Amino acid sequence: MFGMSHESYLLLDAVVTIIGLIVLITKFKVHPFIALIIAAGFLGLTSGMPVDKIIKAFQDGFGGVLGFVGIILALGTMLGKMMAESGGADQIAQTLIRAFGKEKVQWAMMFAAFLVGIPLFFEIGFVLLIPLVFIVARRTGVSLIKIGIPLLAGLSAVHGLVPPHPGPLLAIGVFGADIGKTILYGLIVALPTAIIAGPIFGTFIAKYIPGNPSQELVDQLAREPENKALPSFGITLVTVLLPVFLMLLKTFADIAFAEGHVVRNWMDMIGHPITALLLALLLSLYTFGHRQGIHSKQILKLLDASLAPTAAIILIIGAGGGFKQMLVTSGVGDVIGHMAVNAQINPILLAWLVAAVIRVATGSATVATITGAGIVVPVVGMIPGVNRELLVLATGAGSLILSHVNDAGFWLVKQYFNMTVAETFKTWTAMETILSVVALIFIMLLSLVV
Repeated sequence: MFGMSHESYLLLDAVVTIIGLIVLITKFKVHPFIALIIAAGFLGLTSGMPVDKIIKAFQDGFGGVLGFVGIILALGTMLGKMMAESGGADQIAQTLIRAFGKEKVQWAMMFAAFLVGIPLFFEIGFVLLIPLVFIVARRTGVSLIKIGIPLLAGLSAVHGLVPPHPGPLLAIGVFGADIGKTILYGLIVALPTAIIAGPIFGTFIAKYIPGNPSQELVDQLAREPENKALPSFGITLVTVLLPVFLMLLKTFADIAFAEGHVVRNWMDMIGHPITALLLALLLSLYTFGHRQGIHSKQILKLLDASLAPTAAIILIIGAGGGFKQMLVTSGVGDVIGHMAVNAQINPILLAWLVAAVIRVATGSATVATITGAGIVVPVVGMIPGVNRELLVLATGAGSLILSHVNDAGFWLVKQYFNMTVAETFKTWTAMETILSVVALIFIMLLSLVV
């Protein structure tokens, strides 16, 4: 068509479609859910797919993603709500602050965010922990930015790199990676990355931008905590980390026992993300619920209320899955995969680069992850020996880069920390970019040994 080979036309078609998707989201402010459906339909029609297969491909992609990720998101959100209402997150933060002391309080905030952020969405963890930033800053006299940047780094690192967060989970499903290994590698990469982008960078940038919180927010958020007994640190840690432990146990069982062994079969079921999160949620109903004096009717209301904010996220993820399937079914993914092989681009670097470009353009880490993974996945079958777990991490790392004015998180941080746009670029945007680049470096180093 137009004097081009079929492969060249498919590639041009994909580029035009992705640019159109970006324009719809950024310029015309079309909701990502609607924009992804339009883009998927456009790609199907213009790539020459039979009309009767276009809708089916989108439905298959949509359902294939939500059949797994939708359940995970619902269970993880409920667990996060129980932890928030019981004061479990407060307990983790306060215990670490006591352990580190006021002089190294920024390290305590990073570790608290890292732990609390494992089962929570970034936005939920932010809203949950931001009062502690104001309280600690007031009590210690330490710069708001010096305390806040480590907290943001801890939350953002696990959000982009560690399942059961939606980004890594989406990429795991697309690449067919092992979730236990991804968690293990993700933690290995995320912790040192968060340290560099958090306490180290935060201490540096706070010398130039100390932060000046609005008195209104201080009065609202820096209240003394209510006089109520919090769940113990040990119980909170066991509850929050139970799904991670069970998923890791599944991986170790797969290594230790032959396929078909009864122990391995049981651990495959217990360590499955859905089962692991369900068991943690059931445990939390006691440790964060009944044990803390929260009655059954109140627990039911809390769980019901926790699901409402995730509706848009789940729909966007499903539509992203449909768009990814259209890339695969139309043959675009194969063309891009062949190009990557011929150009001899490192697949891990390619995954990071594609996700990074889409992230900068759309402002959405979720869209960047699902679209980037869909574009890169054909490479997996063409280059033998590609580590799928590291592809997941590279895609997640790329989706974190250069948060700016098209990202809701940019404005969330700007308003809470009472900064100008320029100051937000120098703090939040710089921190996110450091996270992304440093994570890629650690992932490339890890690829040398795994």
